[in-house]
Amino acid sequence: MDNQDFATRQIHAGSLKRENFRPLVMPIYQSSTFYFDSVEQGAALFAGEQDGYFYTRIDNPNQRELAARLAQLEGGEGGLVFASGMGAISSMFWSLLSSGDHVIAGKTLYGCTYELLHQGFPRFMIDVDFVDLSQNGMLEQFLRPETKIIYIETPANPNLKIADISYLATTAHSFNPEIKVVVDNTFATPYLQLPLSLGADIVVHSATKYLNGHGDVVAGAVISDSETIKLIAENGLRYFTGSVLGPFECFLISRGLKTLDLRMEKHCANALKVAEFLEQDSRVKKVNFPGLKSHPAYQLAQKQMKLPGAMISFELAGDKEYCASFVNNCKLCRRAVSLGDAETLIQHPASMTHNTYSPEALAEADIAENLLRISVGLESAADIIADLKQALDNCDN
Repeated sequence: MDNQDFATRQIHAGSLKRENFRPLVMPIYQSSTFYFDSVEQGAALFAGEQDGYFYTRIDNPNQRELAARLAQLEGGEGGLVFASGMGAISSMFWSLLSSGDHVIAGKTLYGCTYELLHQGFPRFMIDVDFVDLSQNGMLEQFLRPETKIIYIETPANPNLKIADISYLATTAHSFNPEIKVVVDNTFATPYLQLPLSLGADIVVHSATKYLNGHGDVVAGAVISDSETIKLIAENGLRYFTGSVLGPFECFLISRGLKTLDLRMEKHCANALKVAEFLEQDSRVKKVNFPGLKSHPAYQLAQKQMKLPGAMISFELAGDKEYCASFVNNCKLCRRAVSLGDAETLIQHPASMTHNTYSPEALAEADIAENLLRISVGLESAADIIADLKQALDNCDN
């Protein structure tokens, strides 16, 4: 299976054997518990001496198949799925950290991740430095003996900064091989970027987004080596958070994964056309998109990613009121948070996804007050551009 193309693996990887019956699609095992043939069998399952299922918070056929498929797509030894992206992220952190530990995190992060690290961790005596890890040479200045995790988003949410995964992994592991380099790969997906192959230790996802792709599931995932996955399963997932993904949600994500490559190709093609339109419009002050040569890390994105993704952020040449008017004028583009759906979504990070940042923290993270973020959907690119143009035109009237 590892030698097969991505398109084949996204459909077949990790498939469990179908006993007795042979349905083409994995059935939904909508059961909280599983019964035993005997007390002895139940004891063996609980002790880990026999493989099988006994309680869906611990394991379920739908969870196991989806996690195995994601692990193979990312190039990991094992995976886990969770009830949300934050469930995945927090389960990973709480499994690996203790009081007195130190984390180095990218200074631009999703709002709830930032809040966990900024507000939550100090309560448990875990120290965090927020660093511009898109700049090579910065990491060395903050490494210390207590450092346990390097955590980045690349591309970063919402300013689309790109971090050099290979450099960060090599630098961290040279300092201490036990440091875990964790990459949030939500924006890129394994179709566009493979952090583990670049030296990272752990990949996390909000599976709500492109992995599912249809806006009808909230979910998360972690992929890593077998030992790390076992640790997170037995600690973070089992009792720190209990953030268990239901069987039906697993079914929906497995269904969405079957078209991931096709969707990402169209998403990315549309995004490039939209970014080029925005960049040439004088009413747009700045466009952040890794597929544009104007992006500071364009060459790194070309090397590190198969395609530049479908997320765009941009600043208008106007104040917050002008930006609000523009967004309110959009008709096709939906005013909504999240991303990776068939629909094009537009939002204002400073007041929405990143409202947990103070004004000072927004400035420090390079998130401008007039920054807007678009998740480019699967509609006609011409229609998306026409909607953005009429919204800009109406702002001038």
